[in-house]
Amino acid sequence: MLLLRSLLLGCLVLGPTAGLHAEVPPALAPPPSAAPGASAHPDLPAVPPRSAPPALVPPAAAATSAGSSDTAPLPADVIEKATARLNELVVRQDSLLAALGQEGADQDNIKRDIQTLLFDYDAFLRVYPTFAPGYVTYGLLLGKVGMRRQSAVMLLKANQLDPNLPIVKNQLGNYLAEEGEPVEAANYFIAATRLAPDESLYHYQLGTLLTAARDDFLKSGQWTRQQLDEAVQTAFKRAAELAPDNIPYAYRYAESFYDLAEPKWAAALEVWGELEGRVSPGLEKDTIRLQAANVLIKQKRFDHARLLLSTVTTGSLFQQKQKLLDQLEASADNERP
Repeated sequence: MLLLRSLLLGCLVLGPTAGLHAEVPPALAPPPSAAPGASAHPDLPAVPPRSAPPALVPPAAAATSAGSSDTAPLPADVIEKATARLNELVVRQDSLLAALGQEGADQDNIKRDIQTLLFDYDAFLRVYPTFAPGYVTYGLLLGKVGMRRQSAVMLLKANQLDPNLPIVKNQLGNYLAEEGEPVEAANYFIAATRLAPDESLYHYQLGTLLTAARDDFLKSGQWTRQQLDEAVQTAFKRAAELAPDNIPYAYRYAESFYDLAEPKWAAALEVWGELEGRVSPGLEKDTIRLQAANVLIKQKRFDHARLLLSTVTTGSLFQQKQKLLDQLEASADNERP
């Protein structure tokens, strides 16, 4: 077990702490199962086995299954004691994270208290070395105080003890993505979406990764461009569906049409139009109208685009509006005989 006795007080990285709370997976509830090969989204088109990317295989299947099968289940009374003690640590953790950065709070004392808390987590895991929720909660805390590598070690141990925790898959995916390993990160994000198919964030992060690292996925030889495009749109669409009040998710889904190798402008225009009806008048609505006008220009529907651009009146968007007007006129001139 990794011990953190060499932790220096100055190593704690302080960042925004609003909304940070400890995530403790329920110790008694059986984790959801995910069948190998199940789709991350029910609408994702089935891919023939011979062309399916290896990246869709759940990560570290052999290692995690061995870890889960060789570890004897904890007795109910031990689980009860471990859960009670973990909850005590979480209460302290939430209090300390909430105090970070607060005006008037003694930040040096808070850092020392967090260091003590880390030592107490170490002690907890020595008493309960096979209690997966302890590794999860400790790993998440380490990530929040800037100890990313140590966080990943704890989360990997949790993944070995229980391979069916979506929050662990997601966090390991984040770590690998930040370490410049997008193809490996995708394995964990995909596993997270299978274990928690109704969690919009997991779908959104998968779509973001596949878009940002498209070249890496294509170079790996495990994905075709068509598979990537379908997976990206499926991920963003699912995220938007699961979080209907999250306008940024819906906006990103609409933007994803620009990333396609084979444009689907009619579908894109429909999505932008639907989104326009959900946002407030002014800046938000005008921003979406600019996007819709851009699609109309690509469809060579210049009169419609010009009419739509005339309705954009937000001053801060005039420069973008003018660029589209210039693009429109140049495209129209090229189409004239």
